[in-house]
Amino acid sequence: MVVGLIAGLVLGFAAIAIGPENQVENPNWLTTLLTEVGRGYVSLLTVLVIPLVVTAVISSVARLREVANAARLAVQTLLWFALTALASVVVGIVAGLVTKPWLTAGVSADTAAEPGKVGEWTAFLTGLIPSNIFGLGVKVTQTDAGVTASPSFSILQILLISIALGVAALKVGPKADTFVAFAESALAVVQKVLWWIIRLAPIGTAALIGKAIVTYGWSSLASLGTFVLALYASLLVVWLVVYPLVLKLNGLSVRQFYRNVWPVISLGFVTRSSMGVMPVTQQVTERNLGVPRGYASFAVPLGATTKMDGCAAIFPALAAIFIAQFYGIELNVTHYLLIAFVAVIGSAATAGTTGATVMLTLTLSTLGLPLAGVGLLLAVEPIVDMGRTALNVTGQALVPAIVAKREGILDKAAYDAKPSFTGVAV
Repeated sequence: MVVGLIAGLVLGFAAIAIGPENQVENPNWLTTLLTEVGRGYVSLLTVLVIPLVVTAVISSVARLREVANAARLAVQTLLWFALTALASVVVGIVAGLVTKPWLTAGVSADTAAEPGKVGEWTAFLTGLIPSNIFGLGVKVTQTDAGVTASPSFSILQILLISIALGVAALKVGPKADTFVAFAESALAVVQKVLWWIIRLAPIGTAALIGKAIVTYGWSSLASLGTFVLALYASLLVVWLVVYPLVLKLNGLSVRQFYRNVWPVISLGFVTRSSMGVMPVTQQVTERNLGVPRGYASFAVPLGATTKMDGCAAIFPALAAIFIAQFYGIELNVTHYLLIAFVAVIGSAATAGTTGATVMLTLTLSTLGLPLAGVGLLLAVEPIVDMGRTALNVTGQALVPAIVAKREGILDKAAYDAKPSFTGVAV
């Protein structure tokens, strides 16, 4: 992975050197190659999300007797999701207050624009009920070139369908043994394919980092540099202070945790997709952290939908302060409490559609701030999204490990062992 990161930097600057200057509209052969390889790798990861969730959840729920106190585990998971989100949003608010005098210096109103999508509190209810057995949909986009349609899926709906099928198999009893055996066999096959894709991570990393260097560079930091620095400082505080404190309080090694989850942190950083790396998050949580499959197959997909400390806690808090500062609106204690409330509850309320923009618009609308302020931050969206996603996936692996440790079901030997990536446990 480190070699991939370095190679990506070299390839990115090489593509810039080859030219031309405007490679967004007129990319050269190296930029095109980096783009296609990076896009292909993310697609390979994403395509395994559905089969992994379906097979893992069905087989785990059907064998639920092996995991004691399932309801208690679910409550504990949601509680720790909320606690770590609250700590993260506090960090974001503090960072915004500290940097407030310099936060909007040099920012022009020219880029202010209403967002195309606004977060709603009812999104959870409208997105929970699947429209078909597969939880799939089609996204239609109108462009100058015509109408394009691309498939999409809701992980929350797929999770719900899989849980229902697993519970049904559990209730049916012996008659469902063949169905459960098929799910377990399919899971083993999917995990083996996943491992082949993980082995390609350095190539995907090099392409994605190289493309990021070519496309974004760091020119956007000129006017929004303070915001970007404040955001990354907040992310580091959560990484280096909040999460380690949580681990220490629960008797887990901080150094070992980060060694164990490094593959998913680095992949999350370069792919900018919590959902895309969700199969890797689940694999790392089970194999390296020692979380039982029966619990991990529930907690990780749920976390990929609702647990986003970077996108749904730190970023909306800091961005709301930034936008209020830009428009000359003074925030009071009530506003800050609302920001914290949205960060803790909003990500669950918008589960299935949660993203940085969705959460930011939900926060702004709750506070009564101008939604056009979203456009002010679009210039640095890809740059900040790297760090946000890396923190997201770290938290999505952290909470299952903490809950498993507190409930006495964590495989401590696996947690403390040297991370091994030479195969897939099935």
